[in-house]
Amino acid sequence: MKKMILLSVAALTGAMAWASQPQWVSSTNDLPWQERNSPAQAAKKVKKPDIVINPSVLRQEIKGFGTAFSELSWLSLGRLGDEKRAEIIHELYAPGVGCNFTVNRLPLGNSDFSTHYHSYNDVPGDFEMKNFTLGCDRYAMLPMVKAAKAEQPDMKIWASPWSPPAWLKRNSHYACTPAAGYDGAPPEARFVSNGLAPGGAICEGSDGLVMDDNYLKAYALYFGKFIDAYQAEGIDIFMVAPQNEPNSPQIYSSCCWTAAGLARFIGKYLGPEMDKRGVEIMCGTIERPNELLCDTILTDPDCVRYVHTAGFQWGGKGALPGIAKRYPDHTIVATEHECGNGNNDWQGMEYSWNLIKDYINSGVNIYTYWNTSLIDGETSPWGWRQNSLVSVAKDGSWFRYNPEFYLMKHFSHFIQPGARLIETSGLYDGAIAFRNPDGSIILLAANLDDEPRQVSVRLGDNTYMPMLDSHSINTFVFD
Repeated sequence: MKKMILLSVAALTGAMAWASQPQWVSSTNDLPWQERNSPAQAAKKVKKPDIVINPSVLRQEIKGFGTAFSELSWLSLGRLGDEKRAEIIHELYAPGVGCNFTVNRLPLGNSDFSTHYHSYNDVPGDFEMKNFTLGCDRYAMLPMVKAAKAEQPDMKIWASPWSPPAWLKRNSHYACTPAAGYDGAPPEARFVSNGLAPGGAICEGSDGLVMDDNYLKAYALYFGKFIDAYQAEGIDIFMVAPQNEPNSPQIYSSCCWTAAGLARFIGKYLGPEMDKRGVEIMCGTIERPNELLCDTILTDPDCVRYVHTAGFQWGGKGALPGIAKRYPDHTIVATEHECGNGNNDWQGMEYSWNLIKDYINSGVNIYTYWNTSLIDGETSPWGWRQNSLVSVAKDGSWFRYNPEFYLMKHFSHFIQPGARLIETSGLYDGAIAFRNPDGSIILLAANLDDEPRQVSVRLGDNTYMPMLDSHSINTFVFD
């Protein structure tokens, strides 16, 4: 089985010789990313340690951590000037420096964190995609991706559209839901007009694309042109998802699909187009706790040769464990970290700690954050305040790394691509551990209580006794 392998006794014996003094990095709200002295070892054997690390039990491979590129992220960093922006990009992507992000997400066309509606071809009726152009990506997306790849040349990038070009959709509009009076939006966004008339709504459970052969072929070709154009810029896209949140009719760029409609598009049109280019296809990004939304595609006879990855975000995490269990040879992606409320506070970070831990324990191989950088206190064009790894002053006079930046760094700085999740046991549930390809063991442990707490950690023949600060995230490295 891919998800769990028991090591032989001989292999385990050779793996037990870790250094007795682990590296320890701790973060609290007031003191993030502090190198601590190695924890003391227990003077005598602890009968029931709080955390027992079991490196003989290997679960799924961890293929990488990352974040998303977006127009507003790059434009916010631009407020700081070239030198500060380069410093942040270095911290986010350079190997061995900061977050070391290795698998990152790119919108295919505009997203809800773009400046305006646009696609790579807004010429109605151009089924041969003769007018395809990356023009709108040249002022933000291409510079951001190229800057990141300059720091992390082996970076892997996957892409997904929020909407097809409007002329390929049944309502000829980027959005699915009229904005005015939309009850699902926050109060500040309820009367923002997006130009969609009430009669133009596309509802969940329907296919927003015109499901005609010419339209489906054209849309698959649109993906192919995107892959080719980015490759011409020196950027390889290794995987695409056919749609961001295919069940969410939004007031911004979006497109609903049925599972059967997606299966038809992938199996007959997108799959062959991507296969020509050696590009993988993800079943995602699933945002509903309904396993059938994935099963329909993963079992479709025309799709199975093309789709070996499933991606989940938001409510889709409810469908993740079942899919991961039934498809152990598929890659599982957490496609979008929940975006919070824009407060960028420690309380949100603690929620995010449990979120990431639960995703990984459910079988995730790749974890993707959402907003890389935003102007402090500002919203998306549709009124959403969201968290980000970096906040930038509107006048460009300062920036800060937010609590979730440090949380992601506690994982991604230490956990190498190719690491494996390993079993932990004991009464303390605030821990998760990994074994790197170089044999080192990485333990993350959180104390979300109001008081410091000493925990006992057993690895091999040694028991360590770190005192975890209240409301802290901690990473231990056993070489």
